[in-house]
Amino acid sequence: MEKIRETLLSYDNIRKVPNIVSIAKPPWTNRKHSGKLERLILQLGEGKGEFSEITGIPRSIGCIGNNNFILRREPLSDERMMELINEFYLANGRELYLTNYDSAERLMKIAEYAVSIGIPNVYVILRIEDVDKVNYVKGVKVIVEAVYSRENIEKIESLNWAYGALIIITQEKYKEFLNTSIDFEGEIYLDVIYPGSLKKVKLNLLELKRTRKPDTNVYHDCLSGNLTITADGYALPCPLLRGFVIGDAKEEGIRKLARKNRLRKFWKMTKNEIESCAHCPFRYICHDCRAIEFQASGDPFGIEFCPLEV
Repeated sequence: MEKIRETLLSYDNIRKVPNIVSIAKPPWTNRKHSGKLERLILQLGEGKGEFSEITGIPRSIGCIGNNNFILRREPLSDERMMELINEFYLANGRELYLTNYDSAERLMKIAEYAVSIGIPNVYVILRIEDVDKVNYVKGVKVIVEAVYSRENIEKIESLNWAYGALIIITQEKYKEFLNTSIDFEGEIYLDVIYPGSLKKVKLNLLELKRTRKPDTNVYHDCLSGNLTITADGYALPCPLLRGFVIGDAKEEGIRKLARKNRLRKFWKMTKNEIESCAHCPFRYICHDCRAIEFQASGDPFGIEFCPLEV
């Protein structure tokens, strides 16, 4: 146990790249939750990402990344998406993520509208393959998404207008990246790919999962404050928890969706509710991606990726 404690305490000393904001968890997981709706993740299409709903999405930050999903009905119109964004603003929403697009031009069009009505933090996650297809829009925080390679790192270094970089990386390349010098002033989020089970993990998961969120004894460190709306209008607690629909954005507005008891239960899902975690001394500093665990075990309370579970 003491060895584990030393590993957790030495986490910050491992990072050589100074502007890494988050490793294997979304950037908001170190911030205190307000108890209210804080961010809207709006998916614009089926998506053209590397990972698909059919074959599995083994990425924790895949919640804000571009993936490939099945649309089960007619998608939302641009007009309805803009209505939802406006409702989000009127509900004091201040953090909008636009992702899973089919058209880069449409992505920027929706983002420009969100900025124009006054949402202060409008993030678009733009695949590196599409950076030459869009024009920069003032006020939009572009996060460029790329699979880790020397070629892609060099391209990211040339994008001085980008707010951040979401870098998809395998566990084998993780340590290499941490010791790489990168000339990029934006924020960096490392999206470390999870293998199918703990047996195939080759790195220290405690190092990846550590979080400093100050209220994990009350709120879930990742789901709290989140509302996701898919391209076809289903409201979810997380983009990757596709089977947990909490409402229908074709018929219900943002305020009504944010008041749903089912959504708020996800916001308040702490490790105390997970039997195998309830008495763990590290439960409040261990990042908890329910989507990754559910994908691996089929159980929303699963703990497939716990290195302490025996």
